[in-house]
Amino acid sequence: MKFPATKTSPVESTSASGFWRSRYAIGVVVMGAVASYFLLTEHLAHTLGALPYLLLAACPLMHLFMHHGHGGHKHPPGHGAAPTAPAKPGEPP
Repeated sequence: MKFPATKTSPVESTSASGFWRSRYAIGVVVMGAVASYFLLTEHLAHTLGALPYLLLAACPLMHLFMHHGHGGHKHPPGHGAAPTAPAKPGEPP
């Protein structure tokens, strides 16, 4: 493998290639892929078994946290007061 001619020293050009171009990085990526595969295949059954319960738990949690976003159940003064009749045309409000 030839490197293009640059004004840097050979030490700088090899360190510039970095970790991800080394054979150790390839080993780390392959081991991570194998570990991810076995983790997914071994734990998929009981993870999917808990999914309906997680969906049921999400409903009250979303209700609780989403009410916080718009101020909860606090209403401005006069919000629950009886509505007044609209003014007739020609009368002052």
